[in-house]
Amino acid sequence: MDVDAYLARIGADRGTGLRELHRLHQTAVPFENLSIHLGERISLDGDDLFDKVVRRGRGGFCYELNGLFALLLEELGYQVTRMAARVFGGERFGPPFDHLALLVGHDGDGPWLVDVGFGSHSTYPLRPGTQDDPSGTFTLTTAADGDIEVGKGGRPEYRAETRARDLADFVPTCWWQVTSPESHFTAKTVCSRIDGDGRVTISGRTLIKTNGLARTEEELATDEAMLAAYRDHFGIVLDRVPQR
Repeated sequence: MDVDAYLARIGADRGTGLRELHRLHQTAVPFENLSIHLGERISLDGDDLFDKVVRRGRGGFCYELNGLFALLLEELGYQVTRMAARVFGGERFGPPFDHLALLVGHDGDGPWLVDVGFGSHSTYPLRPGTQDDPSGTFTLTTAADGDIEVGKGGRPEYRAETRARDLADFVPTCWWQVTSPESHFTAKTVCSRIDGDGRVTISGRTLIKTNGLARTEEELATDEAMLAAYRDHFGIVLDRVPQR
């Protein structure tokens, strides 16, 4: 991996700490599922992830973003555990490997829950307990079976196993997320990143900007407006609009 190229992609350097790496990554690299709707192959190979995110200036979803970020952190000397997580769907937790999250330590500090691939999640890494973050109030508790349960605003977000996994373990579920009509990733396009103290998102054909309680929405009625919005807000230059 070209560590310096990756750091430059997110506006960081080798002296940047984990807290700022976490924020800068989510500011520069969008959470997006556009490849699915562009018919592009999705690979969890490290070289392919680096090419997509760093060389081509794209983003990705959890397996891609946390998968690549884990490689960067290891290159920088962090201890990283890749954890399989089950996302809370409103009534119950989903299946194992539904999400990839990271547990990170460094020189006896930590562990920190690190997640740059969950969309609107914490701006900074999380420690056990309750903590306020620019993105909301988060809680990390230990479930009865030893899993880490992550909550935001008083409701569950996901539950992560602490058993160490390899990125290759997530390939089958990644394939399901990319291909199944039951996957929410195949149902609708999304592209989102931190923007200052808020977020900028394109969901379907709607451009959404949030900052605290303020929220604006703009319908992108034409393909030209869509392509311009991807370019201007995310630096993603496409030759066609992603289609469901």
